[in-house]
Amino acid sequence: MLDNNQLLRFTTAGSVDDGKSTLIGRLLYDSKSIFEDQLQAIENTSKKKGHEGVDLALFTDGLRDEREQGITIDVAYRYFTTPKRKFIIADTPGHIQYTRNMVTGASTANAAIILVDARHGVIEQTKRHSFIASLLQIPHVIVCINKMDLVDYSEEAYNKVINQFEEFSSKMLVKDVRFIPISALNGDNVVNRSTKMDWYQGAPLLHTLETIHISSDINKVDARFPVQTVLRPQNDTHRDYRGYAGRVASGILRKGDEVTVMPSGFTSKIKSIDTLDGELDEAYAPMSVSITLEDDIDISRGDMIVRSNNKPEAIQDLEVMLCWLHNDAAKPRAKYTIKHTSNEQKAMIKEVVYKFNINTLDRITGDTELKMNDISKVKIRTTKPLMVDSYRENRTTGSIILVDDATNETVAAGMIV
Repeated sequence: MLDNNQLLRFTTAGSVDDGKSTLIGRLLYDSKSIFEDQLQAIENTSKKKGHEGVDLALFTDGLRDEREQGITIDVAYRYFTTPKRKFIIADTPGHIQYTRNMVTGASTANAAIILVDARHGVIEQTKRHSFIASLLQIPHVIVCINKMDLVDYSEEAYNKVINQFEEFSSKMLVKDVRFIPISALNGDNVVNRSTKMDWYQGAPLLHTLETIHISSDINKVDARFPVQTVLRPQNDTHRDYRGYAGRVASGILRKGDEVTVMPSGFTSKIKSIDTLDGELDEAYAPMSVSITLEDDIDISRGDMIVRSNNKPEAIQDLEVMLCWLHNDAAKPRAKYTIKHTSNEQKAMIKEVVYKFNINTLDRITGDTELKMNDISKVKIRTTKPLMVDSYRENRTTGSIILVDDATNETVAAGMIV
């Protein structure tokens, strides 16, 4: 029986034309995870485009613009199952102008596959994606050195890329890095072991994905319950009911727990934990529930219910590692809407502390302009306190996004230091 807990979310990243979509197509094709009608449609499209065989990239490049241009633009999510594990794949774009989509796809991943063209080695976009993966604290990074067929399956070319990546990644916080030489086009070391690279003694990619350890990214210690809405049923049966609905961001909350409502600081005890299926004794992340308290406290959307003996910081001055995602540069001291859990406030970027040189990971000081794809440490001031933990301790309460009020576009994503 398949263990329902064995779900691996992984993302593909790397520079343009490194073969990310082809690799996923090969994974799906060789693991027999494609329906016959899908396969027939792709075979027909491949013939129209003049390909001799099946164009594997078409399994993920679903947008018309993607197929016409031969590139990935949006994040494509694909699902497949093997006898050992279930998978959710986020195929992310390689083009520099779509880095924001890569951030989106990688934000919930347990593992990241970084593709490197064996001919070109580690280049700037490879470094940018690898650095973002380390910032997002993705626990496993699998570096697939692709297109080995174009370098005659050379062990020397493989080792050269390993040395380049290790030299760069030594400055990053990546716990587990693995290297696999592959040819996504021909299927070498993707699902089946290659007969053309006897010098490689490791496992093929699918076996690695099936056996890699999945560590939960949910903080099980710090109980955090951001309130999304207040429930006041307008019927005779539940006229006196006042519940606070939301999703448990982290930790465990139980009936009878002494809790504090932030930012007001009022305390009470949990009277009940309710769901559509009935009352519970406890709730844990990421369950969606309604909580009632023994005392009548003024609580609204954006407030947070926490255990009284374990509170987050309620602060207005944040230090954030920020990825700037918008085409337009940040406006000096411009106002943005900051979104943190269910809380929305006005915010201003007070200071750019430093930016990163993506090629060397050196810190650049004195450059205060934030342009697309810049990664920097900034200081942000909010109009009202946010209840935050550091991203290192809690992914949910440690992350923010900035939204431009004029266009309602997301301009930046950040991790609270």
